[in-house]
Amino acid sequence: MQLKRFFQWLSLQPGYKSRLQYSDAEYFNLSDKATRIATAQRIQKVPTIEQIKHVVLTMAARMDIERRNRALLAFTVLTGARDSAIASMKLKHVDLIENRVYQDAREVNTKFSKTFHTYFFPVGDEIRGIVAEWVKYLREELLWGNDDPLFPATCIAIGATREFEASGLKKAHWSSASPIRTIFRDAFLNAGLPYFNPHSFRATLVRLGEEVCKSPEEFKAWSQNLGHEKVLTTFTSYGTVACQRQGEIMRDLATGQRSVQSDAHEIAEALFRKFRDSGMEIQLK
Repeated sequence: MQLKRFFQWLSLQPGYKSRLQYSDAEYFNLSDKATRIATAQRIQKVPTIEQIKHVVLTMAARMDIERRNRALLAFTVLTGARDSAIASMKLKHVDLIENRVYQDAREVNTKFSKTFHTYFFPVGDEIRGIVAEWVKYLREELLWGNDDPLFPATCIAIGATREFEASGLKKAHWSSASPIRTIFRDAFLNAGLPYFNPHSFRATLVRLGEEVCKSPEEFKAWSQNLGHEKVLTTFTSYGTVACQRQGEIMRDLATGQRSVQSDAHEIAEALFRKFRDSGMEIQLK
């Protein structure tokens, strides 16, 4: 597409009009086969809730940086917030009484600058407890205020070896979400699992919602909790049924069909025996 537009532009420039026709750019159109190959959906690798909990609960939490990193992963699965939003959140945006996060686009870097409330997803009390403990630590022990960062950047200083090294936390936001992805990568690799980026947690929550939501209204609320204005966005962007789950569903449907057929045969045989024992004559055509 980029190359096609370039030649369309070039055909209109002085010195090229006599050599190029505007329609010549159609040469760069892909065939239908190539288009289907290029736009085919690949299987998305998504962590399970169990894998995420395993990583979070096995992370070290002795130093301030370690506690922050563990709370960061727990907060991501608890809220489904995007990494760019998390990097810009302040302490005042988390309400532990109402169990929600206020993603205010005036201060939080949300997608399309949308403002919305996110209530904590039901992913376990231990995950919520880690986040609550971190917020309490910042407020009560470090004495940080509402406008201080929820997940502060790492303070870099010259250490005893005269080299730059991490030396705790500084009261400032990360300038980008890149350090968050690095923390995720290290956490998963240290736990012996393949790396899953922060955005993959949103797909995990969508799959969880497909399992626990029992009505359209419940899934609509679940979708809004992710910041989606339309449920269709949740389905089309994250709602693809995993290949393994697809097989399980098809096998369950086949088992259920066989069960229905078996039950029908048993009912028919029972009726036949009842009629026979009562002396009624049954004519089969």
